[in-house]
Amino acid sequence: MAVVEQTGAVADVAAGAGPANPSFGVKVFYSLGQVAQSGGFDTALGFVFFYYSAVLGLSGTLVGAALGISLCFDAVIDPLVGSWSDNIRSRLGRRLPLMLLSAPLMLLSIGLLFAPVAGLSQPLLFAWLTVTCVAVRSFISLFNVPYFALGGELADGYTERSSVVAYRATAGVVAGVLVTALAFSVFFAGNGGLQRASAYPSFGWTIGGLLFVVALACSFGVRRYAASLPQPAVSEAALWRRITGEVGEIFRNPSFRMLFFSLVVFYVAFGVNATLNSHAAVFVWKLRPATMQILGYAYLGGILAGITLSPMLARRFEKKTMVLIGVGMVMIVWTAIPSLRAFGLFTATGDATLIPLALNGVFVGIGAGFCAIAYPSMMADAADEHELLKGHRREGLYFAGLGFAGKAATGLGAIVGGLVLDLIGFPNDAAHHTAAITEPVLARLMLAHGPLAAVLALGSVAIFLPYAITRARHDQISTRLRLQRATAFAPPDGVSPGA
Repeated sequence: MAVVEQTGAVADVAAGAGPANPSFGVKVFYSLGQVAQSGGFDTALGFVFFYYSAVLGLSGTLVGAALGISLCFDAVIDPLVGSWSDNIRSRLGRRLPLMLLSAPLMLLSIGLLFAPVAGLSQPLLFAWLTVTCVAVRSFISLFNVPYFALGGELADGYTERSSVVAYRATAGVVAGVLVTALAFSVFFAGNGGLQRASAYPSFGWTIGGLLFVVALACSFGVRRYAASLPQPAVSEAALWRRITGEVGEIFRNPSFRMLFFSLVVFYVAFGVNATLNSHAAVFVWKLRPATMQILGYAYLGGILAGITLSPMLARRFEKKTMVLIGVGMVMIVWTAIPSLRAFGLFTATGDATLIPLALNGVFVGIGAGFCAIAYPSMMADAADEHELLKGHRREGLYFAGLGFAGKAATGLGAIVGGLVLDLIGFPNDAAHHTAAITEPVLARLMLAHGPLAAVLALGSVAIFLPYAITRARHDQISTRLRLQRATAFAPPDGVSPGA
């Protein structure tokens, strides 16, 4: 069996060594693909919950349910795309065909998500949100799963992988700044702000167009490098026959299980906080769109600082330590000011909240930046361990797990957030009758917005603690993989390499 597994593994990789480190240009073009996640899925979709609940009047539970249903589809779609991507053979390599296919589909689905037909009843509005969310998630997956997997293939060194992720994360911050600026300076500026329904359709189509452009730019910019990467062995089994076994295979790896479930819980915590963020900004802190824009920049600046500091930390600490520091910073910030507000100890509103809330955003961003670098890099390390243990490359499925965990923020997080809004008695269509929101309701909103999310984040730490791929362990894995590949490709005695 060991001989068979080695043969299967080396069929997927080049002889003797991992990939050459990508050039600066390849890293830059590759990083543009992060805009699809950070600009289209994270920042833009952060407006969806507020739009459908506070502006269009759909109940928080139904909005959360729609986003949750779409997450259930993700649970099926992500591993299918991952396996499909792992087994494609083409002149563009195994990742780019799906990335190119997704570009126009992302444009169409995001545009429709923000442009529901006027006058829909509650059931039909729920149906529209559900269907378009499923479409957006599916087409984002079609791009992101192979995109993340490609990042794991661009380099195989413990530190160089963190460098690739840093480029990607930096582009994500730039995308977040751009989308935030477009949102608050163009589409939601002036009277009404986020409560103006007419601004959302043009915002959605603009973001869809941005994703279309950057997806194509990323794909064409890395096409030569991606095409030069090892092609997979031809799989004899159809996708629907092999997928169950492949998914079961990766879940038998303890390193993957710990990373996956820890990420899911952590991103759900982020999702709860993000889902309720606009409600807190508008109804508790009573912020103007311009102030909300500044706070968005503070958070993104914090992420950029965390990304910038991460390579230095990666040289001195284990990636696991970086995650623990990052999650700890996020938990502290989520607990402090929201708790003070909930118990009436900090009651400032409007511009008077700018400095403390901006500092909050910076520190949360730094912690999130540490996690944004360390988690994907560890997932690539776990994929190397998988090849050594199982004899097959499974980056597509591993990064399908990473993508699914990230999208849990807008799925499971929104379910929890929606239930919370209904349980605390927060009114539907709140944008049109703000006076009906009482102080006890606002206090409960703040406890859910911060401390509840922090408790969930603590659960992710408990799951993650046994993770054991250290720098020394990964060096051993890389050495054994190189030896295994070189041995498998060595010609028989007496036969020249060119024979």
